[in-house]
Parts: sequence; C-alpha cells; structure tokens
Amino acid sequence: MKNRKFSGGICLFCILAITVFSCRQKSAEEVPVEILDNHTLNRKANTASNNAFKRQVYVPIYSDIYNQTRDSRTLLTATLSIRNTSLKDSLFVSKIDYYNTEGDLVRSYIDSPIYLTPMETIDYVIEQQDTSGGSGANFMIDWYSKKKLNPLFQAVMVGGLGAQAFSFTTEGIEVFEE
Repeated sequence: MKNRKFSGGICLFCILAITVFSCRQKSAEEVPVEILDNHTLNRKANTASNNAFKRQVYVPIYSDIYNQTRDSRTLLTATLSIRNTSLKDSLFVSKIDYYNTEGDLVRSYIDSPIYLTPMETIDYVIEQQDTSGGSGANFMIDWYSKKKLNPLFQAVMVGGLGAQAFSFTTEGIEVFEE
C-alpha cells in the first residue's frame, strides 16, 4: 500500500512538473526569429506598363506597444493584408518593403512584381518575436493596375496581457511623392 501511494505521488509530481515547464514562456533571447516566406506568390508579373495606374501606399504596423511605462513593452504579431477587391482585373504589386521605427529598411518581401488575381488576398506576417520593426514600423507598397482599382491594404495586430487578448487594425494611406 505504501508503494502504491509513493508511485502515485511520483506520477502526480511528474505530471505537475511537465505541465509547469511546458507552459513556461521563453524569452525573446531564447527563441530565434524565423522569417516565414510561405506567403509569397510564385507568380511573377511583367514590369509596369506606361499606361498603368501607379500608386504607393503606407501601412503602419505596431510590432510592439508600450505597456504602463516606456520601458515596458508588449510584443505583437502583425499581419499585412493586401486584397484585390476587383471582380474582373488583376492587381500588380512591385514593392513590399518593411521599415523600422527609425526609417531604416528592414527587409524587402519581393524582388520582382507579382500579381493578385481578382478577389485574391496575400498576407505577410511579422512574428511576435521579431522586434526588428519596433513600435513605429511600417510597410511601403508600390502597386499598379491596367484599370482604376480600389484595393485594400490593412494590418491586423494581435497580442495579449496576462489572460486578456486584444487585436486592432490599421489602414493603408496613399502616399504622393513630389
């Protein structure tokens, strides 16, 4: 009987230990940041034609936000969503660049133009552990079309504080170069 209680106690202790250690969150230093490129399209487009409608869009991204003090930050997962809202025409994208708070180019997501078919969406994810952008990160997107289109450029940020989760969105704005 004593042996049974002892082995039952050991099993209970092992289950408790596994539960506690598996729930432990790793710090940003322990987890290497992997840039996932499975969201890229293997669909290259020709360069922009002279009669195309060319535009540039700025999309703010918050990869982290301040929490209570300037020294306390909450890391977020951010998703850039590019949506072709046309039922008939393709949307061409020639640049998707990610910049940090200081305005430095962090990475370019495409090296040649791609296109989205009618009603297609493409997403680019900034992983929660990726702190390269900071609180003032942003995307600059160059796009064009053969006819006047009204695509949607949005970002969705998701995070949590303790047991509370939250999300919010930002909208892209057209930028006019002088």
